Amino acid sequence: MSADHDHGSSGAARDPKYRKILWFALVVNAAMFAIELGAGFRSGSVSLLADAVDFLGDAANYGVSLAVLTMAMAWRSKAALLKGACMLGFGLFVLARAIWVAQTDAVPEAGTMGVIGFLALTANITVALLLYNYRTGDANMRSVWLCSRNDAFGNIAVMLAALGVLGTGSAWPDLAVAAGMAGLAIWGGWSVIQHARLELKT
Repeated sequence: MSADHDHGSSGAARDPKYRKILWFALVVNAAMFAIELGAGFRSGSVSLLADAVDFLGDAANYGVSLAVLTMAMAWRSKAALLKGACMLGFGLFVLARAIWVAQTDAVPEAGTMGVIGFLALTANITVALLLYNYRTGDANMRSVWLCSRNDAFGNIAVMLAALGVLGTGSAWPDLAVAAGMAGLAIWGGWSVIQHARLELKT
């Protein structure tokens, strides 16, 4: 890996451009949390509510990243451990929510799911593109990149779920996507934890 792309270095961590990107990501995620939370309750969509909680977690993620950005590697790795645990917790929460809602016969509003899903996708792709060059840095930087990347996949899945709900008149496409988002969060959280533990050992 060339020096120009070694974003795990302390110099890259202090990059003013990276700090500005994190601030932008924090604001975008906080705004999308509010939008999706309202839309999720209004439409009755579990996947939208799951995505809203994810946006809130990501806003906190970017806030923590900003707080530890210029600290020693050990502190950044410990912060990554915390964020990885939060990602795992989010996945388990969404999975439990999907199982609970599956016991009811409520069908979400497909139109609201599709529109809000597209808005969320636009927001996450923008952030992910801005963070792309920092994806191979330390565990803290990796966790930030993974959050944005996973969220973009989740948004596409929400839009597909909207089509499924519209076509079948059933809530199962929405619940299936919610469960899939839970799996992504669990896998991503475990990956970040393993990366951070390796950094702490070395």
